[in-house]
Formats: sequence, C-alpha cells, structure tokens
Amino acid sequence: MHIIDISIFFIYIVVMLGFGFFFFQRNTGAEDYYVGGRNMSSLHVGLSVVATDVGGGFSIGLGGLGFTMGIAGNWMLLTGLMGAWLAAVFLIPKVKRNPVFDEAYTFPEVFEHYFNKEVALLAGIISAIGYAGFTSSQILAGAKLANGTFQTIDLNTALMIMGTVAVVYTVLGGLKAVIYTDTVQWAILMFGLVFIGIPISYYAIGGWSAIQQTVDPNLLSLWNIEWQKMVYWLVTILPIWFVGMTLYQRIYACSDEKTAKRAWYMAGLFEWPVMAFMGVSLGLFARIAADQGMFAHLGYQSIAETDPETGLPMLLRTVLPVGLMGLMMSAYFSAILSTADSCLMASSGNVVSDIIGYFKDIDHDSKSFLRTSQITTLIIGVGALLLASFMQSVLNLMLYSYAFMVSGLFVPILGALYWEKSSSTGAFIAMLVGGSTTVLLELSSITMPLELDPNLFGITASAVSLVVFSYIWPD
Repeated sequence: MHIIDISIFFIYIVVMLGFGFFFFQRNTGAEDYYVGGRNMSSLHVGLSVVATDVGGGFSIGLGGLGFTMGIAGNWMLLTGLMGAWLAAVFLIPKVKRNPVFDEAYTFPEVFEHYFNKEVALLAGIISAIGYAGFTSSQILAGAKLANGTFQTIDLNTALMIMGTVAVVYTVLGGLKAVIYTDTVQWAILMFGLVFIGIPISYYAIGGWSAIQQTVDPNLLSLWNIEWQKMVYWLVTILPIWFVGMTLYQRIYACSDEKTAKRAWYMAGLFEWPVMAFMGVSLGLFARIAADQGMFAHLGYQSIAETDPETGLPMLLRTVLPVGLMGLMMSAYFSAILSTADSCLMASSGNVVSDIIGYFKDIDHDSKSFLRTSQITTLIIGVGALLLASFMQSVLNLMLYSYAFMVSGLFVPILGALYWEKSSSTGAFIAMLVGGSTTVLLELSSITMPLELDPNLFGITASAVSLVVFSYIWPD
C-alpha cells in the first residue's frame, strides 16, 4: 500500500478520534452519553441506524456471501428492510406514545415497566452479552479488512490496531458522537462504493463479458438459495429490530414518533436494495478476480485458497490506484467503526443501567455515572477484542450474537407489548428457555429437522414457555 494511501487512512483515524475527544469534553451525563440528548433529527438517526445495522460486519459479510453464492446473497438484507418497517409500524408507536419511556435509557426498561426488575435484569444480561459478541464481530471485520489490505500486517496485529481505535473512540464520545459521525461515515461509504469501488472493480475484471464467461450461471441467479437459509435469516435478523438495544437508544434519541418513523423507513430502504446489491456485487467481482489469478501476487493462486471475507479487500487493494485506495479503505473502516461503536455503547448501557443499576441507585446526571460508563465501555471493549481473536468468521460471529439475543428476548417483548396475560414469571422463564435452547443446539452436533436453524427452535421453545408459565403463574 502506497504511503499516500496510508496517510489518507491515518488522517481519517485521527479525525475520528478527534470527534470522540470533542464530544468527550461536552458530554455532561447519561442524556448525552447514551441517548444523544433526545433531540436528534430523522436524517442523522436514520443514517445512524442503517450504518449500525449494516456496518462493516455485514459489508465484509456481504462480500463473503457474494463470493460464495452470488447475487442471491442480497436477500439477507431484505430481512433488514422488513424488520425496519415492521418496527416503524408496530414498535415505535408503543414506545413514543408512552410517557413512561420519555426518560428511559435502555431496552430492558421496557421489561421493567411491563413486568418487574428481575425480568429487566435478565434481559440486560442477555443483551449485554449479545452486543459484546457483536462488537467482536466488527473488530474482526476491521482486522480482516486491514489484513487483506496491508500485506505486512498479520490478523492478530490488525485486531489490536482496529480494536484499539474503535474502543478508544467510543469510550470518549458516547452516543451523540456515534450518531453524528455515523452520518459522515455512511456518506463516505456510499460515495466510496458508488463512485470508486464498484466501477473500477467492474472495469478491472473485464466487465459483463468477463462475468458471463467466468461465473457459474447460478451465481447470477436471484434464486440460488435454499429455503432453509431464507428462514434462518428471517428468524435471526428480522426480530433484532424489536429487541436491539442500539435501536431503542435511537428511538429514545428521537424527539417524537414522527421523527423516529421517518428514520426507520429511510434505514430500511438503504439496507435493501441499496447496500444489499452493492455488497454482494463486489463480493462476486472478488470471486472473478480470484478465478482470473489477480491475487497470485498476494500468495493466493485460486478461489479455493482465498478466504471469501478477505477477497473483497484484496480486490480493492489490487485494482484501486494510489490515493483512491486510501479513500476506499477509510470508507470500509467507517462502516466497521459505525457498528462497533454502537454495539459497544449498547452493551455498556446494559451493564451500567440494567445490571449495576439493579443493585444500587444511579444518578444518571452525575459526573461519576459518566466516568463509570466510560470505564465500563473500556472493559467491555477489551473483552470484545479478546473474543475476536478466537473467531474466524465475521458473519458467523454476528449471527450467533443475533441468535442468542433474539431467541431469548423476541417472544417476551411481543408478550409485553401485545399480550395482556403475559406474566413476569412467564417472561423470565421464556428468556432462559429460549436463549439456552438455541445455545445448546448450536453447540451440539444434532441435525435439526428439515435442516432448520436452531434459533427457530429456541424461539418456539420461548413462545411455549411464555404461554404455559403465564397461565400457571399469572401476575
């Protein structure tokens, strides 16, 4: 990588850290650090939502899907569009029209209102663990980006560099810094993909004629996908829009219901079709480049030797000229940072407000609370970095984290909002049964009926538990 590209990338990192320090000096308490002052616009929140949800993990993960299964991989983000719009219609009105949540900071506070503090505590633990895992996936995505781009940097060194930048920036800035910089970062990514990455890569591999001659026709079909995969994405990704701590923080950050709805509709459209097709297309281009031997100078002689999730950064490294390479790497790191910081903030909020707050009263407006939040964010960030060092697949780590949260929390939140007979005991047991069922099935070697994903059985077990135990032990 040329010194000019390295300089551009270094300047970008310094500017992001500068943003974090700027807001570090201006954050006064929980209102700023965790919910952005509750006065954010729909544009900033909408772009922050899509930047957080798609981010670097799905960007790198989508490239991997395009590499292995072609353009049919775009259907993964259709679940994002569906989830965003369903949440806008069914969830946001429930939250924004209830004055109880006008001063809420976390997602489990919804459970505390409808059930009790014990249910909220368990929800906080599940959410904190899930988002710590999700933060790890973003750090791993950043490391793979750096590893595929800088030939002299091994994966573990890249993990340390990317993880340190992401954690330090988030510890300093809080949610207000996250939302404002997400807007800039998403604009950088869109500009980089539309005007740099896609056209130059398309030209470099030989255009449409080369695609037709090189690629298996199945990879150009929208229907090159098994129905079990669609069910897996549907039950794993769509429900996160109803249980995602990062999303509740942004609902709270909106001044009113109309602003929040506009933000969610905007985010859905950016996820699918915009980001979905761009991501898998670049992954497909990387597969063609690998087949043409374009990565031989990097030590990869064939498709079989190429990690699908590092194919995309290797493609960009190979085809982009000096200067543009630095801009494109900044664009992808923008996406990674925009998700890592949000997930780290979510996990920190769960630990401080829902777990520590269960055992002691908290003054959210005090300076000591702000310092406790920053220290907690740092500790979780270091833990997420260590977890990332043991994982290999960005997409798998993300989806495992999603499944853990969804199977435990999705059914109880629906019960809280829409079923009056749901009880605290029923919700508590449903969380335990749903989450543990999915985890045990994931760790076992049992073949699921019809090859369906364990998460579907975890959600089913959670639903049965909620109904049965709500009738046995009603509130």
